[in-house]
Amino acid sequence: MTDVSGDAVGIVLARVDNRLIHGQIIESWVPALDVDCIVVANNQLAAVAFQKTLMEAAVPRGIRVSIGCIEEMVDQLKSRDLEAHRILLLFANPRDALRAYRMGILFHELNIGNLQGGKDKKRISCTVALTGDDIAQLQALEDHGVKIVLQCIPSDRRQLWRRSPD
Repeated sequence: MTDVSGDAVGIVLARVDNRLIHGQIIESWVPALDVDCIVVANNQLAAVAFQKTLMEAAVPRGIRVSIGCIEEMVDQLKSRDLEAHRILLLFANPRDALRAYRMGILFHELNIGNLQGGKDKKRISCTVALTGDDIAQLQALEDHGVKIVLQCIPSDRRQLWRRSPD
């Protein structure tokens, strides 16, 4: 189900942040967007009950939280279960975002907040470093018409992930 803008109903922000639920999400994004539901689509987190419970406990009362594997969260987002909510959808990496998109969770914009640096990663901002695979996944999303933006917190200036064509 989609609204007139082409986004999955209720999704006010789709974001890639390898930390998933953390202080910036709770203290900045949730109030700025008036979010009342956080959906985390991540197979690794869904498989570790203790980590999942800790992440759920970090969310203030009154904010619904759904954490599960990508397929489960896609099914939940496609159902009518969350249609009345303002949803912040979180992915740990671009591959998961592309997978959900290809499974029918359509969003016109993807916010990249944090992807830690490391070996074989290209730093594109102070908080985002990408592997070649990350770049390919983001390019595939762009090929579907998704705008990819970098923005840590709502008060930061939004930037396109590529400042110039390759």
